Amino acid sequence: QPILANKSQMLGMPQFGLRDNLIKCELLKNEDAYTYIKNYSFFLGTYNVNGQNPKESLSPWLASTATPPDFYLVGFQELDLSKEAFLFNDTPKEPEWMLAVYKGLHPDAKYALVKLVRLVGIMLLFYVKAEHAAHISEMEAETVGTGVMGRMGNKGAVAIRFQFHNSDICVVNSHLAAHTEEFERRNQDFKDICRRIQFRQDDLTLPPLAIMKHNVVLWLGDLNYRISDLEVDHVKDLIAKKDFETLYNHDQLKRQMDEEVVFVGFTEGEIDFQPTYKYDTGSDQWDTSEKCRVPAWCDRILWRGKNIKQLHYQSHMTLKTSDHKPVSSLLEIGIKVVNEESYKRTFEEIVRHIDRMENDCIPSVSLSEREFFFQDVKFMQHQAKTVSVYNDGQVPCQFEFIPKLDEPTYCKPWLTANPAKGFLAQGTSVDIDLEVFVNRSTAPELNSGQQQLEDILVLHLERGKDYFISVTGNYLPSCFGSSLSTLCLLREPIQDMPLETIRELVRSCHFYKSTAISDRFTDSYIFEPLKLLTISVLQEELFQQPGLRGEFEEIRDCLDTGSLDTLPGSNHSVAEALLLFLDALPDPVIPFSFYPQCLDCCSDSSRCRQIISVLPQCHKNVFNYLIAFLQELLKHSAHNRLDVSILASIFAGLLLRSPTKQDLTEKRKVKEFVQHFLVQTPSDRDIDEKLPE
Repeated sequence: QPILANKSQMLGMPQFGLRDNLIKCELLKNEDAYTYIKNYSFFLGTYNVNGQNPKESLSPWLASTATPPDFYLVGFQELDLSKEAFLFNDTPKEPEWMLAVYKGLHPDAKYALVKLVRLVGIMLLFYVKAEHAAHISEMEAETVGTGVMGRMGNKGAVAIRFQFHNSDICVVNSHLAAHTEEFERRNQDFKDICRRIQFRQDDLTLPPLAIMKHNVVLWLGDLNYRISDLEVDHVKDLIAKKDFETLYNHDQLKRQMDEEVVFVGFTEGEIDFQPTYKYDTGSDQWDTSEKCRVPAWCDRILWRGKNIKQLHYQSHMTLKTSDHKPVSSLLEIGIKVVNEESYKRTFEEIVRHIDRMENDCIPSVSLSEREFFFQDVKFMQHQAKTVSVYNDGQVPCQFEFIPKLDEPTYCKPWLTANPAKGFLAQGTSVDIDLEVFVNRSTAPELNSGQQQLEDILVLHLERGKDYFISVTGNYLPSCFGSSLSTLCLLREPIQDMPLETIRELVRSCHFYKSTAISDRFTDSYIFEPLKLLTISVLQEELFQQPGLRGEFEEIRDCLDTGSLDTLPGSNHSVAEALLLFLDALPDPVIPFSFYPQCLDCCSDSSRCRQIISVLPQCHKNVFNYLIAFLQELLKHSAHNRLDVSILASIFAGLLLRSPTKQDLTEKRKVKEFVQHFLVQTPSDRDIDEKLPE
């Protein structure tokens, strides 16, 4: 074996078998025998720039340390607030701010850009002193949107992970949900980011790495937690007295961390600077707008891990580009560095030990349970059960869930096992979460009865036998993921119907003529999901601010059971439920078969309207209802601040979905098609008069 200066290089070799993973496991267990701790300085910065261009030098922020730091991790939020950036994730401001950062770095060192990652307006830049670059490996980047429908990237996070010498480091830049009262949504965003960000490993036989699996986690961004239970004048008075301790006791993030709801195991340094939000742009004056926002420490930096010491934590008041002030933290982090001779000695001892151990012993495990039943599974409601796998054999083993004969994946698309593969040392166990989640892709066939919640998982041991795990459950049908034609034929709530009746209706949809279905429209169950149009037209940030998951579940249950005349939940939750309903339709409001024609005529308003006139009747009716609703919203744009561009950006891809992945040109054509209908014409007024109350 070659002796390598960096263990991660050896572990990053492409070919991995059981023997390699045995060596890796033993090396990790004995890491203290061949590594020592060396301190490096990390500059972390976060800045919400409110969609502005860089107008001033960033040196007062980025070059504020006496000596040049070894690392720069610089996060931005709201880099670009334009509709184009929101819809197409493309912005000219990325290179502008990137250049401003490069010019603002400490002048006494040379830095190399290691990575840039961006999601809409959330951007993270990673610079390192040039002499350290060779010791960085296993670099990966991921993004996750937590905006409306859990996907839109106006809120969410970008993250990178890398190995420096022998330490695994993960850095997250996040922008969580806004508004004082939405702290539960911020908590939910944090948990979603932790769950959904999974980094691919160089060794593809190993499961992806979650954020919390790293030695060091650095988290920065506009976390948007506010000051609670204090009036704005009282807050400003405490700031004037520099009584930050009293103020901090009312900080939502502190309270949520004290209750161990979020950021468990994280540390934040003492805050001895005034809140960084909200200022009048271009000044140090608190918000004088009509809303008069209560000042808050929205912009935060936290860390998790051992051998970390904070040297400073401060805001930078001299920068006035935005309504936020930038924040920085300088951390001294103890990094595990390899001692060459000790590593060689440890490696050779491990190889000799494994040679002795690799005999005829066959791996074996025991399972805590082999049959699992998931009761009352609902659309977009996560359920999980745990199976414990214990290595009761004489040797370490490698396990993996494998596909059954003639099947492409190891499980049905509504099921996942986490982790799906891994390594078990002798006498150790692992808890595997079996997770059931029905989404827009899997709901249609479960609603119609074409598929059931039934699967067999095959857990395979390398050089050992297979173990079989049975997973079954019952799914409660939902209007989410049901076709418009089926909903038009229903006469009562979908969960009051026997599954066989629903199955017959789905089959009959293929034989009914559109006129037959249209005759049933006015007294059909389709009006349950159309209750989602009863949102207040005056609500600000409608369709842009996500709702709460718990409220969505209440709304879904209400529609599926017909239990309430008035929908529960906030306007934002009802609005998000409407978008999720449209997104889950197996055939969109404008059916897939019309998609090519719509693109062809997107610039001709009369031809666009002609296409709508020949849609299947139930699709045409729903389209007309939705357009009338959107036009009503636009009449109140002075209150809700919506405009044609915003609504077209949000609804175009839902009303006119592509059967395949869209490119940017198609997205623009789809938006143009829908925009024709948002400007009211005499023919639209005729439609309004014909729509049933």
